[in-house]
Parts: sequence; structure tokens; C-alpha cells
Amino acid sequence: MSKLLRVPFVSGLVGGGLVAGILLAAGVGGGHTTTVLQQAPLSASPASARSIGFTAAQIYRRAAPGVVFIRSDIVQRVQSPFDLFPQEQQGQATGSGFIVDSNGHILTNAHVVQGAVKVTVQFGDRKVVDATVEGKDSSSDLALLKVNADGLDLHALPLGTSKDIQVGDPTVAIGNPFGLDRTLTTGVISALQRQIQAPNGFTIDNVIQTDAALNPGNSGGPLLDARGRVIGINSQIETGGTSGGSVGIGFAIPIDTAKQVLPQLEHGARISHAYLGVVTATIDGSLAQLNLPVKSGALIQSVQSGSPAAKAGLRGGDVTASVNGNQIETGGDIIVSADGKPVTSSDDLGSAVGSHHSGDKMALGIISNGKHKNVSITLGSRPNNAPDQQQSQQQQLPQPNGPNG
Repeated sequence: MSKLLRVPFVSGLVGGGLVAGILLAAGVGGGHTTTVLQQAPLSASPASARSIGFTAAQIYRRAAPGVVFIRSDIVQRVQSPFDLFPQEQQGQATGSGFIVDSNGHILTNAHVVQGAVKVTVQFGDRKVVDATVEGKDSSSDLALLKVNADGLDLHALPLGTSKDIQVGDPTVAIGNPFGLDRTLTTGVISALQRQIQAPNGFTIDNVIQTDAALNPGNSGGPLLDARGRVIGINSQIETGGTSGGSVGIGFAIPIDTAKQVLPQLEHGARISHAYLGVVTATIDGSLAQLNLPVKSGALIQSVQSGSPAAKAGLRGGDVTASVNGNQIETGGDIIVSADGKPVTSSDDLGSAVGSHHSGDKMALGIISNGKHKNVSITLGSRPNNAPDQQQSQQQQLPQPNGPNG
């Protein structure tokens, strides 16, 4: 069974083979032939970069000084069935991060510093300093750290955009897998608009998938494009069988998502995400045997009590059916549009909710008891944790039908 590994609770071994072209030059004179090996530039698609990219070595020289090694001293409260009171367990999480400005701000994953009582940052020159967590958002799995910039030679990484990237564009990842500081791996963008589970159980949308080798300890490090600009924050990997290492499927939170929350994180403000309060299943050909009234949409599985969806009268399923080994709740409302745009899947609904702020009104088109009707809902603020979601400190199973906000 595959699983999504989120944490560098321990750090991860990476073999960093560079993907580069080979240029051959024949030497003349003395009957000898000389073969010259040289890296070719990492060429990006015209949509994401109009000029020739740098080589992986050039990107590394520019970016590696801005990547840091993060260590978090963790204290967790655990309840044993043999103890009357919770016990405290101490440990250390390790991960990566990167400098975003000359003031000492460092971006990383929220799960790297989750439960931390002390955070230290190690720079490329081996200097280690204490850091404070200025802001953290579990819903996007992002955290902003701050170090005292006095006496530090800080190399801020340029932030790119994730809007124009395409499948096949080259990528470079730099991080600290298994404590091997500033390890470089290369690959390509394998897919776009993936969804992964945030530490609080909600879904993160528009995630970048890459085959650049990521392992525990890479979390929080930068995913770079062919020009050395940050396009994502490495966050999770999918593993196969009993292995906890990379199988070539890694996930990065888009840098545009980080740009949206950075101002609030810098001021320590709580990030408010819009909340509907439903869990849905995508209607497609796999559910044909259920004879649903539509061929696409988001079938409501459950509605959280007291949520905006519940207040608007939306209903979840009440009859369980087995479809290809999965349990599907039928009989509930089907969401077919949001703000006038078609909803063909749970992903569409999640993206529609995510484009709003709490307090916004959202127009939903639903099929209820076989009849189409329009519902106006005032979205709420997402709770700290998704309802009925079991959280894991180190790994989680893939969840194609997670909470939609």
C-alpha cells in the first residue's frame, strides 16, 4: 500500500545524479583525441522561461547558500492506556528551509516546526543560530521563521511564480535529506494541480508533482526552476511498499500559495481560510453503477454539524454502497456548480471554496432529491483541524476524497 510521507522527523538519503547534456570536442594535434564533458543548460518551456536556463551546477552555486538546515526540539503529549495522565515525549525534527529576505525571514513547512519548543537554523558556513516561529499555517503547511540578521551573510532566494510552469519543465531541489546538508537533486515537473493532505487534515490544492528525488529531511526546502527561482516548497513524498524513501513522486506547495500568506505569517496573524463544511466524492464513470442523476459533480458524503453547509440545509448521504471496494454514501445532495462555474469533481469544489475568504457569499447549484436548485451560502472560517480526520506525525495515506473546505 502506498503512503504519503510528510515529515522529516528524521532527515533522508538522496542520490543526486545531475541531469545534463554531454558536449564532445575533438582535440587536434599529436594524434590524441580529447573528450570534454560539460553540463548543458536546463531548458525550460517557453511559457515558463524565455531565456536559456542555467546548469544544475550554476543553480546550486547561486541557491545553496540560501538553503538552511532546521532542527526543532519537539515535546509531545501522549496518552498510554496504562497511564492515568498524559506523558511528555521529547524528540527532534529536522528539515529544510530557505531565506526569503535580508531581514532574516526563512520559509519552511509548518510540520517541520510543529510542537517545537526550540528551533535552530544552520547556514552554509556551519553557523548555527536560534530562530523564532513568526507565523504558522497548518492548512497550507507553511511556517515563517525569523533569525537575528546581525552578523549573518544572508542569501535570499528569488521567488518565481507557479502560474506559468508546465509539465516537463526541469526542476532542481535542494535540501537536507537524512541530515546530508544542501543535497541537490534534479528532475522535471511531473504533474500539476495535485492535492495533498495538510497537517490539520484539510486538502492543499494546486500542488506541484516532481520526480526530483525528495526524502525525509527535504521538507521545507525549495523547488527551483531552470532560472534558479523558487516555484515551490517541497512538502511530501509518496512511498511504495515498506520503503520510506523516494520512489520518484514528490509534492511541492506552489510558491504562489506561500506569497498569499507570507504577509500574515510575518505579522503572526492567524490565517483564515474559507470553510464550507462538507466531504464529497467525485462523480465520474467509476460511480456509473449508482445510477446518479448526473455524470459529473461532487456527491456530498457528509456535512459537518454547525457548518455553513449545514446551516444552508445541505445533506450528506444516508445509504452506504460498495463501489470497487470503496464505501460511498449515496442519497445526499450533489454539487454541480459554484459561482456559476461547473463543478465536475471534488477538486473543482475545493478550488472554488479556496478562492474565497471567510465571510464571502458563495452560490452553489445542487441536485437535491432529483431536482436542481440554487443555494446561497455564507462561508465560515476553517477550524483548526478537519473533522473526523486522523492525524499522523510522520505519514499519511493518500486521500482522494478529502475535506473540501
